[in-house]
Amino acid sequence: MKLFFKLNKNSLTLIVALVFMSVIKTEAQQYPVYSQYIFNPLVINPAVAGSHVQVSATAMYRNQWVNFDGAPKTFSFSGHTSLLKNKIGVGLLVANDQIGSYNNNSVFGSYAFIIRSAMGTFSMGLQAGFNLTSADFSSLNLKDPNDPSFAAFDNKFKPNFGAGVYYSNDLFFAGLSVPFILTNSVDITDAEALANGVKEARYYYFHGGMTLPLSRMKTVVFNPTVLLRGQEGQPLSMDLNAGFIFYDVFSVGASYRNVDAIVTYIQLKITESLNFGYSYDWTSSDMKQYSSGSHEFSLNYRFRIRKIHGNVECPSVFKF
Repeated sequence: MKLFFKLNKNSLTLIVALVFMSVIKTEAQQYPVYSQYIFNPLVINPAVAGSHVQVSATAMYRNQWVNFDGAPKTFSFSGHTSLLKNKIGVGLLVANDQIGSYNNNSVFGSYAFIIRSAMGTFSMGLQAGFNLTSADFSSLNLKDPNDPSFAAFDNKFKPNFGAGVYYSNDLFFAGLSVPFILTNSVDITDAEALANGVKEARYYYFHGGMTLPLSRMKTVVFNPTVLLRGQEGQPLSMDLNAGFIFYDVFSVGASYRNVDAIVTYIQLKITESLNFGYSYDWTSSDMKQYSSGSHEFSLNYRFRIRKIHGNVECPSVFKF
């Protein structure tokens, strides 16, 4: 397979496609990276389902590596709630991830068994669902448009499942998860030479943090958190986060991601039900030569159904 292209802005889409193919072969980053998992941890851990007690629905949009043609764009919708007097949690995660000529749609449902005690809440979660992957290489500047290695394909169906555990109390939370256990083969094209050895990566997440009041009336709270992101065959990735919560209404903070970026974020409680979040990734890797950074937006809406949730106390939006 031979490709000829010029290094200019119009050819960056082709570069991204080539990088995407090469990183899949080496089992590099395949699952979207979210900066606001702090406020929506269901995207990395199914055991979080039901932790907000009431119905909690979140829409997230991430535009990664702005100004880089063909860079990843991710939209996700997630929702979860507790049932049976807060004994179980159920959730749903739907996402669309685009990078270059590739498009991946995923749908996963989650279930969590919740155990409450005076010491805190412990839950064990499972998730199951599928990915539908497609690709259209018609926009690429190929030397041979009929190259079989770049034959378009639609809706490759790949089922998967995962599991996690989660613990939280008034001051502390921690979770461990493997959201995708199966390492399915990825048939990028009909060319067996490309498909040989290509696998979906297995991810391991550990996330935890604390909420430490800095004033007697708890009007200012320090919120340090950490995320360890492991992937088979790749170096360990780590996010170190430091946030401050003011009057249980506004949160601001920064994160250090050792492999790629410095992240700044805000979270605002607009009403008792509606919450808005924004984060910006200041790219620190070599990608900064081509991109000014990454934007991520989130909108969370929470409401209680009295017949289902009764008078059970619902945690603050800033409690995890």
